[in-house]
Amino acid sequence: MLLKDRVAIVTGGAGINGLGFATARMLAAHGAQVVILDLAAANPAAAAAELGPQHLGVVADVTRRDECESAAEAALARYGRIDILFNNAGITQAKKTLDITDADYDAVLDVSLRGTLLMSQAVLPAMQRQGGGSIVNTSSVSAQRGGGILGGPHYSAAKAGVLGLTKAMAREFGPDGIRVNAITPGLIATDIIKGKLTEERKVEIAREIPLARLGRAADIGGAVVFLASELSAYCTGITLDVNGGMLIH
Repeated sequence: MLLKDRVAIVTGGAGINGLGFATARMLAAHGAQVVILDLAAANPAAAAAELGPQHLGVVADVTRRDECESAAEAALARYGRIDILFNNAGITQAKKTLDITDADYDAVLDVSLRGTLLMSQAVLPAMQRQGGGSIVNTSSVSAQRGGGILGGPHYSAAKAGVLGLTKAMAREFGPDGIRVNAITPGLIATDIIKGKLTEERKVEIAREIPLARLGRAADIGGAVVFLASELSAYCTGITLDVNGGMLIH
């Protein structure tokens, strides 16, 4: 098993049909003990129970420093270590530039960018004490191409910020044996796009992708398992495109 005896935290991981849970399930399949973080309404304890009794669900809002720190403490109290952090939590809004309000901006930037920073800060001291760890941050193809299909400009800005944060943390914590990388998903067929795209539009989009299909949640899970494991031991500060060739550059 690639991740035997490793402890992994997945933020925003309680949605059974979402990227976070699909990744949590794949991490667990490769031997990791998984801590699923999410808001109370998402019921992370139930999601963790779906994986098995050895896994843990913790209620936490990643925009709050105290809740991020408490979540890390809960993981350490249960397992004694933290090896992997998948910063998956994020929200999107399909707004045009002139329609973005202050509240819209705060909501999107707080979860995707601030949340990535706060949760990373919460686990980094434990990883330093252990002499290693792997952090995987979720950006988006929209950060690279200047806009996506569903997210507005503030979403692109937040996800571009994640790429800069990833590279800066990779430089800073590389000497501690901590690797920090980012993934940039394209359009992934999860609940987040339900009701927002017609079947005809999905077919049109798929025609423009070299692999001729939308992404699946498991595609993201596989990329995260790679970056979390020793298979990527000499990778840090990278941006791994997971978009079927939507953005070849």
